Amino acid sequence: MFIKLSLAAAATLALSACASNMSAPPAAFSQASLPAAVQVPAGHKVAMETVGVGQITYECRAKKDLPGQHEWVFVGPDAKLLDRMGKQVGTYYGPPATWESADGSKLTATQIAVAPAMAGSIPLQLVKASPAMGMGAMQGVSYIQRVATQGGVAPALVCGMGNLGNKQIVNYQADYIFWKAV
Repeated sequence: MFIKLSLAAAATLALSACASNMSAPPAAFSQASLPAAVQVPAGHKVAMETVGVGQITYECRAKKDLPGQHEWVFVGPDAKLLDRMGKQVGTYYGPPATWESADGSKLTATQIAVAPAMAGSIPLQLVKASPAMGMGAMQGVSYIQRVATQGGVAPALVCGMGNLGNKQIVNYQADYIFWKAV
C-alpha cells in the first residue's frame, strides 16, 4: 500500500512539474548577442515583445539622380503584431511606419541604426520612438528593436523600364521588442 501511495505521489509531482513548465512565461529578451549598433542604451527595460508577421511592399522606381537606372524601393509594411503565445496584440503598417496596439495607442519612430541579418532577410534595426498617441501599451515606449528577421528583402525580379511603377509584395517576419525607460 505504501509503495502504491509513493508512486502516486511521485506521478502527481512529476505531472505538476510538467504543467508548471508548460505554463511558464518565455525567458526575458536579451540583447547581448545583438550588434552594438542596434542595442538599446542602458536605462531601459523590455516593455513588450511581439512577432510581426506580414508583408512588405516594394515599387520599381527610377534611381534618384541616376538617369536610366532603376531599383526596388521600400514602400511600406503591413503586419500583425502577435504576442509570444500567438495572439494578435497590434499591427504595424506604413508609411509612415506606425506600430499600433490593439488598445488603440500607437506611435511612429525614427531609424537610428541597422545591422546585417542572415542572408535573404531585412536588416536588424533600432528606432527611437516618437511620443505615443493615445493611452495604452505604446505609452512611454522609447525604443523599438527589429530582430530575428526572416525574409522581407526586395524582390529578385528585375526592376527596369518595362515594369516601372509595378509593386511587388514579399512576406516577412521579425520580432519587435518595445523598450521603456526605467
